[in-house]
Amino acid sequence: MVSEFVMPPAFILLAGAVLLPMVPRALRSAACLIFPLAALAVVWTLPTGVQLSVEFMRYQLILSDVDALSRIFGVIFALIAFAGGIYAYHIKELGQQVAALLYAGSALGVAFAGDWLTLFIFWELMALGSTYLVWARRTSASQKAGMRYLLVHLFGGGLLLSGILLSISETGSTAIAGTLAQTSLSSWLILGGVALNAAVPPLHAWLADAYPKATVTGAVFLSAFTTKSAVYVLVRVFPGWEILIALGVIMALYGVVFAVLANDIREILAYHIISQVGYMVAGVGIGTELALNGTTAHAFSHILYKALLFMGAGVVLETTGRSKLTELGGLVKQMPVTLWLYMVGAFSISGFPLFNGFISKSVIVSAAGEAHIEWAVLLLTLASVGTFLSIGLKLPYFTWYGEDCGVRPTQPPAMMHVGMAIVASLCFLFGVMPSLLYRYLPYAMSYEPYTIPHLVEMTQIPIFTFVAFWMYRGKLTVKPTITLDTDWVYRRPAWFARTVVIGKTAGFFQVTEDVAKAAVAWVSGLFTAPPPAVVKLVSDAPEGDGGTRGVRRPNMERVITLVLACFVVVALLSYFSGG
Repeated sequence: MVSEFVMPPAFILLAGAVLLPMVPRALRSAACLIFPLAALAVVWTLPTGVQLSVEFMRYQLILSDVDALSRIFGVIFALIAFAGGIYAYHIKELGQQVAALLYAGSALGVAFAGDWLTLFIFWELMALGSTYLVWARRTSASQKAGMRYLLVHLFGGGLLLSGILLSISETGSTAIAGTLAQTSLSSWLILGGVALNAAVPPLHAWLADAYPKATVTGAVFLSAFTTKSAVYVLVRVFPGWEILIALGVIMALYGVVFAVLANDIREILAYHIISQVGYMVAGVGIGTELALNGTTAHAFSHILYKALLFMGAGVVLETTGRSKLTELGGLVKQMPVTLWLYMVGAFSISGFPLFNGFISKSVIVSAAGEAHIEWAVLLLTLASVGTFLSIGLKLPYFTWYGEDCGVRPTQPPAMMHVGMAIVASLCFLFGVMPSLLYRYLPYAMSYEPYTIPHLVEMTQIPIFTFVAFWMYRGKLTVKPTITLDTDWVYRRPAWFARTVVIGKTAGFFQVTEDVAKAAVAWVSGLFTAPPPAVVKLVSDAPEGDGGTRGVRRPNMERVITLVLACFVVVALLSYFSGG
């Protein structure tokens, strides 16, 4: 590794978050584009193998470590921060703008961190920035969801830090180097913290709970950074952990099932983050070079098409004020541009040929086939059916088609569609020219997605899924229900914790405080209005006035004289007894 001064890309966005309050309000939206572009330029031009390290106590902190894996994640993080800034150009709230730059910068920091302590600092900064994007919607539901989100991520951060500290005590080094050993407790603690951010069930419910309640633009950033930063760490230090194959397949199916049951359009998209990240987790578990390339490529593609999907859902929410399928319908004539841009994302996530999901998801499935894990190939292919059913058919049908809801949407800010168009163009560009992505993957490969068998397979799946949906669409009518998830485990007993643990404990301390105050008041009263006997001893107050009114306070000269006399007597007794 070469050691020389380089500008960590994360510092550019973090500097933007610090400097943005000093920028005139009219220029802040433009500044939110300049900083990501500057970070993207630095990421693109950093030489491979260059490190920036500093001494901290007796440890070496590597603030920037550049290789093929960190670069490709850095490129997509900076790119989506720029596209998100265009989509959110109309937002003038300083808090959201600062939080978005802080969040994106922290994700870049994770991607280029070369040691565990640096990674952990940026990891926790991500939690702060993302939490604000949930709270910034300023509804009762978003406030509660944001608090749950923060507490869950603090718990995950605790697991991660515990594993890091244990690892440092075992190895004496903070460097992130190679695959972690499966026999070490520290490795499993680190995996627990990373798995929570990757939304691996049952540690996933925070995502489906918080993302639908975030701000319209904030959800776009949320869809890009937290889970994919976790995927990056998995690729970096957990390749070949076979348990991840099973967890990834479970994620892929779990997210699809709950997406089909969901009613809120952004909740549907949130569950599909879990499902799509499942492919990546499974690819890490397979651990071959082809599988890790597929995981990296799919993370890159997913950030683009998932951001595009959340942008489309955000335009619907922004212009109608509604986000539930049961309250939408008949919007196609009023929102055709939003529909068609959304459908680019839907085709991409469903793995349609000519779109970027096709050239990335299939790499992971092919890697599973090469590793002779046939059950994973079958179940991951089955998850693709559910993806197209809910994202490509159910959501657009009940939002833009179906029965007219009577809502007449307002005109969205023009930059929202501009942001969608840029991301949609990238989804199509990488889909038709996969070499633009493949050449920058961590390992060299000669995979060809556009083979006749693969094209036939990936064309048949959506065709038969569409026929089945159209035949049974009447039975797929959504209902205004709430689907319980694993967060029920900690949300249901919340009343008990609030009333018994918190309320009763607070009540006990309140009683204790009241008793202490009463005791202090009583003692203070003794000296403010002392009993007659005390008054007669240390003051000239006459007897008979009760010692309650008009009593002079004790003569301080007499008190001091009495104390000194006591010391003299004790000293004399000590002297003569010693003699």
